Amino acid sequence: MKITYLNHSGFVLELEHDVLIFDYYRGELPALPKEKNIYVFSSHAHPDHFQKKIYDWDKMYGGITYILSDDIQTEGRNERIIHVGPRQELEAGGLHIKTFRSTDEGVAFLIRTEGKTIYHAGDLNWWHWEEEGPVYNEMMRRNYQHEIGRMEGERIDVAFVPLDARQEEQFYWGMDYFMKHTDTKRVFPMHMWDKYEVYEWLMDKEEAADYRDRVMHITKDGQTFEI
Repeated sequence: MKITYLNHSGFVLELEHDVLIFDYYRGELPALPKEKNIYVFSSHAHPDHFQKKIYDWDKMYGGITYILSDDIQTEGRNERIIHVGPRQELEAGGLHIKTFRSTDEGVAFLIRTEGKTIYHAGDLNWWHWEEEGPVYNEMMRRNYQHEIGRMEGERIDVAFVPLDARQEEQFYWGMDYFMKHTDTKRVFPMHMWDKYEVYEWLMDKEEAADYRDRVMHITKDGQTFEI
């Protein structure tokens, strides 16, 4: 797999036959082989996860399939758009897609294709905000842990999971819980708002000792990884 980090929660994952593009916000799309099947995912309508620019790619690459959360308005666009809600399973081309309920808006995606399993969290995260108070934060904990529990036992090759510095001391809770409750080979931090130092913060946490070597180190837009 070749993986390109675009920006924020946006990634391009290229396999032998399929290309998966997740949550485009900004950044340069790499040149893609036109003979491959291209699937564009947007987890929800927030502008840092969905931009209408993705529809322009249809002019460059024929036969793109769009898999969009059902809170995204598509204004009567073409039949290559598939809307999905939480907790659905569907087939799209050669992809098997399972969705999860976000703890914010929209969905998270678990995708099987070409013998690989890929997870993109969207905004499914353990969002803990001190200013929201204990009732909100307890509800968020329960909702997040319940949703991750729905994928326990999954063997995930590549995952994209939030690591958000705005959460201060709780910035790593979501990723930590995810990594300790799934069998994930490689995880890419995302939703970092360009604060790439959160990777170093995580590496300094004793809680990360069992999975440090599985966390990929993102430092800039356009960075590529071969896995």
